[in-house]
Amino acid sequence: MSTSNNKNNNPFLFPHANSTILPDPSKFFSPNLLSTPLPTNSFFQNFVLNNGDQPEYIHPYLIKSSNSSLSLSYPSHFSNSAVISQVFEPDLTISSPEKISHCPHLNHIVSSYNDLSVTLDIPSSNLRFFLVRGSPFLTFSVTQPTPLSITTIHAILSFSSNDSLKKHTFSFNNGQTWILYASSPIRLSHGVSDITSEAFSGITRIALLPDSDFRHEDVLDKYSSCYPVSGNAVFGRPFYVEYKWEKKGSGDLLLLAHPFHLQLLYDYNIDFDVTVLSGFKYQSIDGELVGIVGDSWLLKTDPVNITWHSPNGVKKEYHKEIVSALLKDVEDLNSSAITVKSSYSYGKLIARAARLALIAEEVFFFDMIPKVKIKKFLKETIEPWLDGTFNENGFLYDRKWGGIVTKQDCANSNDCFSSEFYNAQLNCLGYFLYGIAVLVKLDLDWGRKYKPQAYSLMEDFLNLSTCSNPNYTRLRCFDLYKIHSWAGGLLEFEDGRYQKGSNEAINAYYSATLIGLAYGDADVVAIGSTLTALEIEAAKKWWHVKDGGNMYEEEFTKVNRMVGVAWSNKRDTELWFGYPGARQCMLGIQVLPLLPMTELLFSDIEYVKDVVEWALPDLERDGEGEGWKGFVYALQGIYDREGALEKIRKLSGFDDGNSLSNLLWWIHSRC
Repeated sequence: MSTSNNKNNNPFLFPHANSTILPDPSKFFSPNLLSTPLPTNSFFQNFVLNNGDQPEYIHPYLIKSSNSSLSLSYPSHFSNSAVISQVFEPDLTISSPEKISHCPHLNHIVSSYNDLSVTLDIPSSNLRFFLVRGSPFLTFSVTQPTPLSITTIHAILSFSSNDSLKKHTFSFNNGQTWILYASSPIRLSHGVSDITSEAFSGITRIALLPDSDFRHEDVLDKYSSCYPVSGNAVFGRPFYVEYKWEKKGSGDLLLLAHPFHLQLLYDYNIDFDVTVLSGFKYQSIDGELVGIVGDSWLLKTDPVNITWHSPNGVKKEYHKEIVSALLKDVEDLNSSAITVKSSYSYGKLIARAARLALIAEEVFFFDMIPKVKIKKFLKETIEPWLDGTFNENGFLYDRKWGGIVTKQDCANSNDCFSSEFYNAQLNCLGYFLYGIAVLVKLDLDWGRKYKPQAYSLMEDFLNLSTCSNPNYTRLRCFDLYKIHSWAGGLLEFEDGRYQKGSNEAINAYYSATLIGLAYGDADVVAIGSTLTALEIEAAKKWWHVKDGGNMYEEEFTKVNRMVGVAWSNKRDTELWFGYPGARQCMLGIQVLPLLPMTELLFSDIEYVKDVVEWALPDLERDGEGEGWKGFVYALQGIYDREGALEKIRKLSGFDDGNSLSNLLWWIHSRC
């Protein structure tokens, strides 16, 4: 599948940005990588920001690199009714007591990366770490004969080596047992909390023994000789993703799958030589990680049919009420100009207007006046962003990292969307693309004129390869191991990347797919549909908390029905707006924007009823705004159409991306 703009070797670029606030990537990326677009929402982003010393979660270990050393932690969990987090403690810190003199790099360097791994070099210590996601082994190469130092914050209670000196086992006073495997004999000595070696070169692998069961040690022994150095995800056909690893050594490859992987693993007994070791497990904030033996995995998700309108349509008897709301909402479009300047808020208003056009189509309201007004509004609001005439803001191309940013500087980058820090890129661009797709549908001549700009916006986050568009990194926001998107951008967070609005990520891939439909681009439709489907299923897995479910700790599950913010290393019920634990906000941010795809996201009616009843009491608080109510009532309409409709008719206001027309369309298109 390809997303290239008609396979154009010279795709459109927005004007170049002259940013003074973006971080400099040259400190942590090897020179050969600096000439290519760089990731801005990756699973290893903390490694290349500021001092590069904040941890990242490389399942099943937290990894932290600083001071020419690398620390790993098999994290313990902290949890209560409001938050679940993994606690970093440097169980092992690996370095060399002899630093290379005059080494130009005292910090680590990213020498390569791909979908499923990142390679960190510590040149001053002759160490190269192959950080492959899901590996129960930490694998590193000592490139020149170098003594090693392994320290721990725990006390070493026991230490043993086999006769060949290629396997060493040590246990700590916190109950952990670690095993070190070496490609050639390595002589180790130890003190109370440190292990040292003579000069050594070769491959070393260190793994935590999941528990004291000797069968688990047998598993580690059996697969210790085969190690992965990189891994990629391949999109061969719609709704399938294949994991392929490059491996070295001998024997079969052992890696770990999280629960979503296990849900998606496709008939592995037929097409792939894959074995699930159901009893070999590590704990994780993402659920139990289970051993999988195989050089490649095939994942398959249920197909989704991307459409402009609701799957079931709207019965004619409900058209009159929707048309009445449409007339008012369309009239309001031209009675007041958009005054907001942020790309996020501006984009939501564009998408809101585009929804009106599609709702009008669905209820066969082809009156030319509303259609002309909507087209006029969309053109007047979108074109200035695409041709650079919107003085207050606009899209720019950042050459440092290779991506789209906006003119508007941010006083507080944590509150910005699609800012110069690439924060919440999908949220903003998805709304713009939705409006553009609808306008192309309404006016194909306009669409032809602005196709280069439309594809540039889309490929900023939907680029599969620099062969398709050399200006953008591969799938900027989509995490191909976790199988959902992240926000956070070039901002350093102790808990890694985060995602608030899962449905806004869905909207971005859905809108990109609509761009493909509008332009008749089958490749874009294929990859857009696949990512939309994966994002929907991931949201159900990681964000939807079901009564009696076992994804999260019992105390958290008992109280919550929705995750507020999912981090790489934490689950939180506190958002960056509203009051802590605001249920209507936690639910609403996962519902907006309300679209045809929303019913696939909330297809479990029993869960929908549970989560709505969980959130409804918070709507009764004094001063509660009307915007969040609309989203809660919309979900209520899935199982209680008349009750929800009565509440929606009484609303006096709506979220800036929503409207009465949209809510009535939703309610009246329920089965």
